[in-house]
Amino acid sequence: MEFVAENLEDTRAFAEKFAKMLRPGDVVLLTGDLGAGKTTFVKAVAKTLGFDGLVTSPTFTLLNEYSGSMPIYHFDMYRLKSTSEAIESGLDEILRQSDGVCFVEWPQKVAGILPEKNIMLDIAILGDNKRKFRVVDGR
Repeated sequence: MEFVAENLEDTRAFAEKFAKMLRPGDVVLLTGDLGAGKTTFVKAVAKTLGFDGLVTSPTFTLLNEYSGSMPIYHFDMYRLKSTSEAIESGLDEILRQSDGVCFVEWPQKVAGILPEKNIMLDIAILGDNKRKFRVVDGR
């Protein structure tokens, strides 16, 4: 599935639609250049799933957890130097849980420990706020 968002409102609307298809145990792999909107997308999904708090990039903490209609685990692997760091952060344990949804930014850095069944979401920058979302649902 592909979707082109002309602006931030379109991105939020697409994220709401995407959130409604998620189930506990889903792993969403977010790819795209820096500034593509990976965290912005997670913010909109979290809001749709009932989380009213602040959603920020876990670039330095590696993991942020949000509570909504189901737990949301938000990982950012950008600054990782090794897969062992991801394991130490608890990524592999959370990936095996089935109580919530897990978002992984920069998944290529930890490809060896990711489940085969996942949802790949690539975000391409087409303009200032224009984005192309490509979803491959491999659940």
